[in-house]
Amino acid sequence: MAGTYINTSLPDVSDRMLFAVPKKGRLYDQCLSLLSNIGIEFNRKPRHDIALVSNMPIALVFLPAADIATYVAKGNIDIGITGLDIIRESQTENDVVELVRLGFGKCKLQVQAPAADQRLATAEDLVGKRIVTSFINLTRQRFAELEGVDDPTKIKTQVRFVSGSVEAACGLGLADGIVDLVESGDTMRAAGLHAVDTILDTESVLISNNHLRFPKLAETIRQRVEGILAARKYVLCQYNIEREHLEKAVKVASGRKAPTVTQLDQDGWVAVSVMIERKTLASKMDELKEIGATDILVLQISNTRV
Repeated sequence: MAGTYINTSLPDVSDRMLFAVPKKGRLYDQCLSLLSNIGIEFNRKPRHDIALVSNMPIALVFLPAADIATYVAKGNIDIGITGLDIIRESQTENDVVELVRLGFGKCKLQVQAPAADQRLATAEDLVGKRIVTSFINLTRQRFAELEGVDDPTKIKTQVRFVSGSVEAACGLGLADGIVDLVESGDTMRAAGLHAVDTILDTESVLISNNHLRFPKLAETIRQRVEGILAARKYVLCQYNIEREHLEKAVKVASGRKAPTVTQLDQDGWVAVSVMIERKTLASKMDELKEIGATDILVLQISNTRV
């Protein structure tokens, strides 16, 4: 057909592990950053949704995030990154293996109602009313719980699918409430809505299917991802302390397993190295100082294996 673009140069990927990542949207940039951090090198050509990794037998497949869980569950894709909300909504949680929760793309799937309507203060107040969402299955499951119904298809609450601009549905008179993802809440509040119930706390997840063709390679990817996540979460703290105070210091900062303790040339003194969570670092350093630790140093961890 005239004017139709047909890609006839797709690479042969039969001997490669297929790794699906979102092709656009809120997870795309963070996924690309993660791939770079775990040493996956590739060059994605314009208008191509498959890219060969140059330093590993992997082919990256760029797909809509909403489709990745289904492709992985059916075995068309070996591993992939998508949201926990999408896995639950597509009802594939029994057909995929959750390898690692990635800590980015965090948000909440919430039931929302007009803030000005005091009659709609809880999710129960929306039972039997009109709900608009792009998460049909999760919404029906939640309202089945509220209605005490075993079959989500038998609920009296009217759940209608809308693919975009869900937050506008109440203002346009299409719905009495909505179910949508909330990150900062700015969009929700701008639409005059407030959250009355949380269905799911979600984040991005690395998943695989139950019948991996390349289990060793998938395990390598999992370990690399866990190493990057640990490096972001922890710092390495080093300090000197008198041995008589070591037990107290270990109680303050015990590390992931245990601190590394080395005898110093000075009698009665030891050097300690320990991983400390970044978010607790300041208070831990204060406590160590009070116990008698000296020469406290903090080193950034760029990568690790845990």
